[in-house]
Amino acid sequence: MQKNLKARMDNRFATALVIACVLSLISTIYMAASIGTDFWYEYRSPAPENFSDLNKIRDEFFDSDPDEKTYNDLLFRYNGTMGLWRRCITVPNKSIWFSSPEKTESSDMITECFSLTLSDQFMEKFVEPGNHNTGIDLLRTYLWRCQFLLPFVSLGLMCFGALIGLCACACRSLYPTIATGVLHLLAGLCTLGSVSCYVAGIELLHQKLPVPEHVRGEFGWSFCLACVSAPLQFMAAALFIWAARTNRKEYTLMKAYRVA
Repeated sequence: MQKNLKARMDNRFATALVIACVLSLISTIYMAASIGTDFWYEYRSPAPENFSDLNKIRDEFFDSDPDEKTYNDLLFRYNGTMGLWRRCITVPNKSIWFSSPEKTESSDMITECFSLTLSDQFMEKFVEPGNHNTGIDLLRTYLWRCQFLLPFVSLGLMCFGALIGLCACACRSLYPTIATGVLHLLAGLCTLGSVSCYVAGIELLHQKLPVPEHVRGEFGWSFCLACVSAPLQFMAAALFIWAARTNRKEYTLMKAYRVA
């Protein structure tokens, strides 16, 4: 009877750990995909009548010293998308870059992206975007920095938790998985914090630079992946902690029963 009870306990804990590992793996993939893609926020605008100033558009968008107001205006006008590390606009193909100022067919459009450097990520935001004389907007500056730092902290915590889990398997003990669960909980909080900072940053930006009436802005699928990743991390954390604590408690009871 004692052997049957122990077998049922082992099966229950094994099932919980397998589910937790699957949730952890899925959330890691989702988080990595959201960091590496450019669709956290998207703008949808009518196609411009002409592209007669394409050289100017390109120079402004790929400027090494970006002006926040200038590149956001271009994002509004040219179906821009934003990720954590890149921003993109939709423009005509290079083969027709110097064509006559006629309306360009959608099939001739390509996406041009500008990759942000680490110094770009730490650049200050100003109270009035584009006006360096208005002072630094500390709230928007630190929201921007948190939104790109926290996802990496989240991934790092999950990788460290996975390493502890492997050590627990090597030691044939469930107790170290409490640390894995705690790390997944912290990772979920970091992911949730990143998503919250991004939403707050976008809302504050649109208060200072209102989106034109003919332009529609919406959160993209990269943002949705990050949103889904957070609850998966929380569920994995709960399963890891439950399995470790319950196993420890029942092991203690069985040991006391044997002594009695």
